[in-house]
Amino acid sequence: MSAPSDRKTASRTSGKKYPPKPQPTSVVTGGAGFLGSHLVDLLLSRGHRVIAIDNLVTGSLENIAHLAGVESFRFIKQDVTEFLYLAETGEYVWHFASPASPIDYLELPIQTLKVGSLGTHKALGLAKTKGARFLLTSTSEIYGDPLVHPQREDYWGNVNTIGPRGCYDESKRFAEALVMAYHRQHQIQTRIVRIFNTYGPRMRLNDGRVVPAFISQALRGEKLTIFGDGSQTRSFCYVSDLIEGIYRLMMCDQPDAHFPCNIGNPQELTMLEFAAAILGATGSKSKLIHKPLPQDDPKQRRPDITRAKSLLKWEPSVDLTTGLRETIEYFRPRIG
Repeated sequence: MSAPSDRKTASRTSGKKYPPKPQPTSVVTGGAGFLGSHLVDLLLSRGHRVIAIDNLVTGSLENIAHLAGVESFRFIKQDVTEFLYLAETGEYVWHFASPASPIDYLELPIQTLKVGSLGTHKALGLAKTKGARFLLTSTSEIYGDPLVHPQREDYWGNVNTIGPRGCYDESKRFAEALVMAYHRQHQIQTRIVRIFNTYGPRMRLNDGRVVPAFISQALRGEKLTIFGDGSQTRSFCYVSDLIEGIYRLMMCDQPDAHFPCNIGNPQELTMLEFAAAILGATGSKSKLIHKPLPQDDPKQRRPDITRAKSLLKWEPSVDLTTGLRETIEYFRPRIG
């Protein structure tokens, strides 16, 4: 039984009202894109007020249509290479804006370079003005066609600066350098995530990446296109795992959290193995067709996630069977 004094103290404090915890504001560039829209959903579910900015060149309003009328969400149609002004306060800036598939950055090379350079500069400027923490979504493409396997964050890469993929690779490499410059000169709290192949609902059917390409071909009964002999490898991370890892990186307060961190799935598959997994998941009887390997296409891609495990206590949890099932069910009604 409580002592009398304890009961008196409890009675005096039980009716005390505490001020509500402030709602953090997050700005997400590329917020209508595949990854950006999933981040928006996660942030809203965790109590953030979210402002999404997107020029809809590769993003889609369909990805955020379900948020219409949500009081804590606002969408701004704008190119992030232009001056970013927001009257609201902001605690976090998540820079997701960029073409991210081979078809996109081969068709939009100058825009890709501009969003990685000017867009990153404008987004960093917004973070500096607001005193916000900043996160850059970089990419495993900064490793190029790697000579080190698996790829660790301290590997500098093997990139062809003047090749057809150079616009994307170099835009992200420059963006990383710019983020580190702002961190060192302006003491901005920054984070850099290097994203490896990711898949899931809201990918575009025609974006040129292997997951939507294989799934759409399998569902239509078309031949699955294998570039080269199919021995090149990739590792595929389901989108919910990736977004959780990115969120943890942004919120991490460890002293070395500003250095790059790989987020991806270390399970490595050849393209032939992945094609077989797609055929099994869809029940398709499609055959395979081989075409020449594109220039500078990486022969190996697998993340070393030792740093993510140690720093963030993160590793992927969604297995390929489950992830493919969810992704195929998203694509199935969209196949013409």
